[in-house]
Amino acid sequence: MPSRLLYVMDPMCSWCWGFAPVAQALIEQAEAAGVKTHLVLGGLRTGAGAALDSTKRAYILEHWQAVKEATGQPFNLDNPLPEGFVYDTEPACRAVVTVRELHEESAWPMVQRIQQAFYAQGRDTTRADVLVELGEAAGVPRIEFAAIFDTQPIHAATAQDFAWVQDLGIAGFPTMLAERDGQLALLTNGYQPLEPLAALLGRWLERGKDA
Repeated sequence: MPSRLLYVMDPMCSWCWGFAPVAQALIEQAEAAGVKTHLVLGGLRTGAGAALDSTKRAYILEHWQAVKEATGQPFNLDNPLPEGFVYDTEPACRAVVTVRELHEESAWPMVQRIQQAFYAQGRDTTRADVLVELGEAAGVPRIEFAAIFDTQPIHAATAQDFAWVQDLGIAGFPTMLAERDGQLALLTNGYQPLEPLAALLGRWLERGKDA
């Protein structure tokens, strides 16, 4: 198996949105060395059937404010998470899996579009019609995306990602791992700025040249 980065994340995780510019830089650094990135979907909040109550909504918005202040990423805080919103990240995760299955190189652009839509534009990225539109913007024809998004194989592939993350004991996102010869090296579990992570990844990439 070739070396690769594994980015374990959820497109509707606020710290993953905060980490997006760092992730982009690390993905580009690895790509320049011939190492591709594989996205693994974590399933931050799945199966949520109830709308957010006022207490939970206030807690989440405080969290978003903290991420905004720590990372500088834009958040739409003008009436976000409207009344009745069900914060279920499974559809967004499944949308990324759908794109990954159809055209893996478009998976990261899909994540970026979901994050931008949800956090910066205040759009409801739990809705299938929104996800189909974002998939098309990421480079996957609408008809191809819609044909498999709600099929059993895609539901199963998404659940398989969630199970892999749980089996590995990853409790927080973003998490980035480097894999070589079946061995995993942890680059980060949680948000960190670029500089230390770029240095860490650089050392890992250098060791790969000597292997």
